Amino acid sequence: MQDQLSDGDPSPLADAEAPDPALEADSGGKPHRRRGRRRRTDWRLGGTAVRTWNGGLLIVALVSLGAAIFAGSLVTLLWRSPWAPLASTAILWVGMVAPVVIAFRWGRPAGLLRFRPADLVYALTLGLALRVLDGWVTDAASQPFPRATLTPYWLWTDAVPAGLVGPVVEEFFFRTVILVAVYSLLRRPVGRASAAIAAVLVSTASFILIHVVDGSLPLSESISVGAVGLVCATLVVLTGRIWGAVLVHLVYNVTMLLLIAAGSVVATGQ
Repeated sequence: MQDQLSDGDPSPLADAEAPDPALEADSGGKPHRRRGRRRRTDWRLGGTAVRTWNGGLLIVALVSLGAAIFAGSLVTLLWRSPWAPLASTAILWVGMVAPVVIAFRWGRPAGLLRFRPADLVYALTLGLALRVLDGWVTDAASQPFPRATLTPYWLWTDAVPAGLVGPVVEEFFFRTVILVAVYSLLRRPVGRASAAIAAVLVSTASFILIHVVDGSLPLSESISVGAVGLVCATLVVLTGRIWGAVLVHLVYNVTMLLLIAAGSVVATGQ
């Protein structure tokens, strides 16, 4: 597997940055090059920060997610309100955000939060391609145009959560905490390529599972969700950055919301 896409970033095979070239004087007054430990520039090469993202972090993430699923299910079961689904989703997000916060307090993997203009290109091309794939898998052409009642309630309970909040929370949980932790655990025992494949598969499988468990999609549509997870996870592994995956997910979700809005407007005008 290639370590990254050719977008101008330094190669992850380059194990470190060049040392500081500044000169300093020794005790005898003779200038010499300042010596310093070279710093990692890519989390895929390891380093002090990424070593804290290990099995302990995976346990924290899974416990937090499990508790959030349980609490969210109780809210849906016991609270008979139109706002119950949104409250349940918010609880699930809290369960995902908490491990992300903990992870970045423990360490910040080098280059993971870096942004490049190429991430926008990935977002548009891959996000739209995934939406087309979803239409093909679900045979959308033979179904009525998606529609909804365009009210403030729909905006705050469906559009904003699905189009803006959900993709960011899910990508940071599945494609930073889960993916990076699995990769970090396996990089030395099995090598970078095998660790990357395992991290992609674990991240994708858990991404599919959470959507099936929380009831947000039928099991038959897990192919589309799996494709999103697989593409986003692979993008993070190849580029070493998270923002491309976040933007791909945003484009994928927002295009569906635009289709729903368009279908609703057309239906209203008929």
